Amino acid sequence: MMEEMEEKVMAKKKIKIDVVSDVVCPWCYIGKRRLEKAIETLHDTIDFEVSYHPFELNPQMPARGVNQKEYLSEKFGGEEQYSKITAHTTQVAATEGLIFNFDKQQRSPNTRKAHVLLQAAHTDGVQLSLMEILFNAYFTDGVDLSTHENLIALATQAGMAEDKAAQLLSDDQALMQVSLAEQELYKLGISSVPFYIINNKYGISGAQATETFIETFEDISSKE
Repeated sequence: MMEEMEEKVMAKKKIKIDVVSDVVCPWCYIGKRRLEKAIETLHDTIDFEVSYHPFELNPQMPARGVNQKEYLSEKFGGEEQYSKITAHTTQVAATEGLIFNFDKQQRSPNTRKAHVLLQAAHTDGVQLSLMEILFNAYFTDGVDLSTHENLIALATQAGMAEDKAAQLLSDDQALMQVSLAEQELYKLGISSVPFYIINNKYGISGAQATETFIETFEDISSKE
């Protein structure tokens, strides 16, 4: 009887985190690193289950993508604003141990096919690895995520079979599933990313500080 009571006392709490993000969203990458630091801090007392869900910052982006600097300069209100915003984001990323090289990013891609691979990677058990690989490829190495060749190479790096990755990129049904998943998230009122859904009932918007994540998880854990 005492052993059973001790096991219950020592049992870890469980927290499920559904992360809504896009692979070309810099704050999603920053938020990912902050979330990981919070999880590492609490891993002795809480078991975390993390899954990523698709959100396209620009679902109307041409399949081949567009010139990154021109696109973001227009979006931000000119080259001067582009330089200010990217410099600030780079500085914040550096505080989290991330290296952002906006000057290496030649193209802003359509990200739907990257999301197709990410959703399949969840089934394969390599989604977290692929998410990190895609973020690093885009923000640090300046890899063009609009080409099948590059996407397949990154997927295989994460552990996905090359033939499976190639097949998925030409699967219209898989592309439609990503679109449908995004529509469901829009219905929940999610209009910007990153967004975190905790235990299917709590929402956190934005790349919160690691300390904020820790406090939130501890509070939820005590309530649950």
